[in-house]
Amino acid sequence: MWGGRTGALLRVCGLWPAGALGRRPLSCDAASLAGSGSSQCWNCGGPGGPTRGDGFFCPQCRALQPPDPTRDYFSLMDCNRAFRVDTAKLQTRYQQLQRLVHPDFFSQRSQTEKDFSEKHSTLVNDAYKTLLAPLSRGLYLLKLHGVKIPEGTDYKMDRQFLMEIMEINEKLAEAQSEAAMKEIESIVRAKQKEMTDYVSRAFEQDDLEKAKEMLTKMRYFSNVEEKIKLKKISL
Repeated sequence: MWGGRTGALLRVCGLWPAGALGRRPLSCDAASLAGSGSSQCWNCGGPGGPTRGDGFFCPQCRALQPPDPTRDYFSLMDCNRAFRVDTAKLQTRYQQLQRLVHPDFFSQRSQTEKDFSEKHSTLVNDAYKTLLAPLSRGLYLLKLHGVKIPEGTDYKMDRQFLMEIMEINEKLAEAQSEAAMKEIESIVRAKQKEMTDYVSRAFEQDDLEKAKEMLTKMRYFSNVEEKIKLKKISL
């Protein structure tokens, strides 16, 4: 049907994706819908955009749709928008989504779907990593509330806390044995757990200012944890 020069022209223009057997070639309007965030399916033109159905595939033609730009990580990973997250459920959801959108499953599909698959997979990875760790989860939750903590800020850190961080860093610099490193690791781990509990309570009480303060402290301890990892390599 679409043979010869006409078919070749459609391929060059990107309006007849390779591997899209059984699908009509994309019209110019449909091609533009693919990147517009429209509620219409880019492939069949039906009401199957990212905000319809399961949010991934058109309910009419089952073509993979572009990621929904209005969907936050909590919604994507099927979690309540809260600091406390069921990490086992989070991991299960991550595996389910990757089985749906991973690029390996779209090698024989159209280039448009391949591109969407890459975007979906990257988004799922980012969402999973962000919500898995308490620090990044808390910072993201603050961001959703319109609150950001600039990098490199001391954010009203009290002198006592800063002195505590300095002492830990000094111990780390002087540590020359595995036992000394384990002792410092234990201290930092306990501090992070304590801060995580404070952050959880702060969010439950809608005290964003307190959550911001505690997350800033967690960031300091996270930096110490990175230094510990590097130090252990050299021992």
